[in-house]
Amino acid sequence: MVTRLPWLPVEALGPRVFAEVKHAAIFECCKWDPQVEDVCTLSSLPVVLEAKAWEELVAIARKLAHETIAAETAILEQPSLLKKLGIPWALRRRLAHPKSSVAPGRHSRLIRFDFHFTTEGWRISEANSDVPGGFNEASGFTRLMARRFGDLTTSGDPVTGMVAAIAKSCGRTGTVALAHATAFSDDRQVMVFLSRRLEEAGYQAHLAAPDHLRWADGKASLATAWASGPVDFVFRFFPAEWLPSLPSRCGWRHLLGNSETPLCNPGCAIISQSKRFPLVWDQLGIPLPTWRAMLPATYDVRALGKMNRSRDSLVFKPALGRVGDMIRMQGVTAQNELPKIDRSIRRHPGNWVAQERFEAVPMASEFGDLYPCIGVYTLDGSVIGAYGRIGRNPLINHLAQDAAVLIATNRSSPLDSDTKPYEPLRSIQTVGA
Repeated sequence: MVTRLPWLPVEALGPRVFAEVKHAAIFECCKWDPQVEDVCTLSSLPVVLEAKAWEELVAIARKLAHETIAAETAILEQPSLLKKLGIPWALRRRLAHPKSSVAPGRHSRLIRFDFHFTTEGWRISEANSDVPGGFNEASGFTRLMARRFGDLTTSGDPVTGMVAAIAKSCGRTGTVALAHATAFSDDRQVMVFLSRRLEEAGYQAHLAAPDHLRWADGKASLATAWASGPVDFVFRFFPAEWLPSLPSRCGWRHLLGNSETPLCNPGCAIISQSKRFPLVWDQLGIPLPTWRAMLPATYDVRALGKMNRSRDSLVFKPALGRVGDMIRMQGVTAQNELPKIDRSIRRHPGNWVAQERFEAVPMASEFGDLYPCIGVYTLDGSVIGAYGRIGRNPLINHLAQDAAVLIATNRSSPLDSDTKPYEPLRSIQTVGA
């Protein structure tokens, strides 16, 4: 039985107060998708972490971020490994080019590590290295919720951190291009929210698609009906694996990292975005102690026959899957989805991985047991906040609710016969030390 619980019990907001919060989230924070199917996408119940638990997550996330950049650099120096990651050929050939390597300090790296509390302590399910989202909820909705819980604080503000990084790259004024998939409203709402914050800070922010960009001598400019001219910073919110579908005239290859204009994120981030990332660790010649401790053991699905492993004891993930889509977890994934997933695994095994399952610890609440996922953002190695999601089962997908992550600095866990105050697990606390 787990005796070190990282969260504290708290009552959810009542219907009237939460309705006010939800209204503000829609109009102030551009949260335009407050309902998915029959589920409200916002949770009236925050995830309240003890201060020590948050400190532990911060320490782990920092180490993971530094190890991630070191591993990506090592892989770019061995481009033959890119194929093993399940990265499309059109991207591999560009990443293999020497100029695709990222000059230290030129581009910003934003990563979100998704943590789950398990019977063995904190573990991560993945790193959202390429285009991590959740800014509206982590910066806006969380702030709105914190106002209703006066003795709790936020874990930070990711958008404030991003604006500070842009200021460091190009000064206190300038033009920022927010390159995103313009056909998707859930992407658009993130970019509108970010553009408002940038404009409040004194920048000109232009919403555009990646094919609105033009490049000359590695420098970006915009060519649209509503804006044209050079830009000082490009924020990419367009998955790297989609870039080869763009016309070559827009110079999308520069978004991989070969750019004089600062980027966030350079497209080489797809290296650690791939769920097959762990399959090349042993060939890098560098230690990755925190990654190895935090991520469940990962296997090439083609090796499972020799291992004599039952499929039901593993989690299957597509190499470039996002938002929990197409994940196979026996007893959790809907039965009607299994045939489609199994067919894809058989036909394209090189695009899948199998991972050991961990046992997530549920958080007791007035709504029943809930499973929190704490997405910790790092920006250039520093932690800038967290994005919470909670689900009715351990698989965090599009039906999970967005939850504010709040930190208790003056509260302690109530003691009973089964629970004692949270203390970081020694074996995790010293990872990579």
